[in-house]
Amino acid sequence: MRLSRDGLSRRGLILGGSALMAGCATAGPKAPAAALLAETLPVAPPAPTPAIQPAQAMVAPPPLDPHGRVRPDLMQRAMAALDVHHRRVPLRDRMYIVDFQKFSGDERLFEVDLVAGHVTAFRTSHGRGSDPQHSGYARNFSNTPDSHMSSLGAYATAGAGWGAQQGPNVLLDGLEYSNNMARDRAIIIHGADYADPGFLAREGKLGRSYGCFSTSHADLPVLRERMGTGRLLFAYT
Repeated sequence: MRLSRDGLSRRGLILGGSALMAGCATAGPKAPAAALLAETLPVAPPAPTPAIQPAQAMVAPPPLDPHGRVRPDLMQRAMAALDVHHRRVPLRDRMYIVDFQKFSGDERLFEVDLVAGHVTAFRTSHGRGSDPQHSGYARNFSNTPDSHMSSLGAYATAGAGWGAQQGPNVLLDGLEYSNNMARDRAIIIHGADYADPGFLAREGKLGRSYGCFSTSHADLPVLRERMGTGRLLFAYT
């Protein structure tokens, strides 16, 4: 059967419309599939929120010498010497101070813990040339050999030693013009009978050295171990 041109045009519209309807019908299910695919894709977890660190409170160091065993001006001089001689006294955990203003029977050799702040006290003698009347107080000081006087100033501990006469000791290096002959004069820290508690109880004061920092035999091992090498000993009046 022959179709007219109008019939063909109409059929084309119908077929085209059918194709369009088919296209719409087939396009419809794709949208849910895409959504399903999106749901199955892995989703990156949210970035964690940085934790807010609490501000750390500044911790003040313990007070130095809280019980005031060392007079303040002497402590300040020793601290200044620690800075001046830092190359020769690199260890700053503790230092040692001798207060020659004090009576020989009193505790006047101080170990100052520069970390914890506390102070430990010992007794020590002075040279007979510094106290010719044996009053118990050192009055004169010298760096001259054979003067038998104590010397003032900053020393660096130079480690444990041993001598034929004095036995175990701690060696010292004088760091200033007032005591730089310490090695030549054999100025050391050693134990002595005249620095023992029994002598003090009997005589009321310690005996005198030739300029050394003599201590009791009981105290020497502790000091010898703890002084070591490279710590400050500061003697002043």
